[in-house]
Amino acid sequence: MPQFHGGMPVLIGGMVLDIHATPSIPPERNSTTPGKVDYILGGVARNVADCMSKLGTKSYMISAVGLDVAGNLLLEQWQSAGLPTDGIQQGLDIKTATVCNMFDADGELEAGVASVESIERCLTPEWIRQFRSTISSAPVLMVDANLSPCALEASCQMATEYGIPVWFEPVSVAKSKRVASVASYITFASPNEHELVAMAKALSGRDVVHPTQRNCNTAKYSTESMIQMLKPAILVLLENGIKFVLVTVGSDGAFLCSSVGPGCMGERLYTAKFHGMGKELFDVVTRNCPPKHYSCSTIYEKGSHLFVVHFPALPASVVRVSGAGDCMVGGILASLCSGLNVMQSVSVGVASAKAAIQVETNVPSAFSLAAISNDARVVFSSAKVVFQESAL
Repeated sequence: MPQFHGGMPVLIGGMVLDIHATPSIPPERNSTTPGKVDYILGGVARNVADCMSKLGTKSYMISAVGLDVAGNLLLEQWQSAGLPTDGIQQGLDIKTATVCNMFDADGELEAGVASVESIERCLTPEWIRQFRSTISSAPVLMVDANLSPCALEASCQMATEYGIPVWFEPVSVAKSKRVASVASYITFASPNEHELVAMAKALSGRDVVHPTQRNCNTAKYSTESMIQMLKPAILVLLENGIKFVLVTVGSDGAFLCSSVGPGCMGERLYTAKFHGMGKELFDVVTRNCPPKHYSCSTIYEKGSHLFVVHFPALPASVVRVSGAGDCMVGGILASLCSGLNVMQSVSVGVASAKAAIQVETNVPSAFSLAAISNDARVVFSSAKVVFQESAL
């Protein structure tokens, strides 16, 4: 498995101005509805990088924004956080990506419209290759599926050339299908249930989860039942070369799935010296979540066909869920880069997602490392193996 190196993590993808509309009463068709409209800094890659920075791991962003009000807001926040901006393309001919989301009164996304064409148009393979030296020394490369298929492939090929682990964030059901050309390069993927099914269909050319299963409410099922339902789709991703599949299932938490054996769940993927990156996060989480390995040696010796650990969600006062998945990924990446193992890192990711759903913005203005660590301890101690199957 690729090892994390000692540079700055690189994230390639969207920087977006989010418009969040939340009605105060049930909306009526063909009519405006009273409520609240907020302008929030967003974009999957931007949210992940912002979360990582607030957890102590600064990253290098490759993106594009316009010379407009939205673009200036995004860049000003980036500069104020002390993050490098030379990878962010800005020009008069670029319209800053914008997403308009409509939420229900409980903060759940009802519908959204994304105008992000500039990301595909501007983040070309040629633009990305200018940052080859930065990518070559990165501990990890994260790509979001806002990138065009050719840009995704160029980015992933470059990372693989230098032995850099790749994290693929699907963004949406429609864009998740872009995994088809890059699956063999991917170390981690983080789909929700619906993105998982779409990715599996794109890779296999067929529906691997029955449509009636796909549309059901998974909340009424046990974790074991959910895995049995999603297992065919998970196996497609693993069989196409993805090492770890993190399936998020909302209030039911997340499943970490792998075919490389349970021993890898307790591995530290980052082996270089800290260089000051995330040391405080590493220290406080290690105290609360001492390294833990599962004693499944029989399966590991035979070769695991599928190994699944369930991480429960934490109780929270939900304000808005739009940034939860991105902060989960940001928490995991910051943790891996700090030197924490996979189990510890996913626990921090779940804790970071809890912090995100309790605020109006996609990413909290700040994280309490003590609170994150305490929440991670609860998740870490509650995580359990829910499925294991040996190769024949």
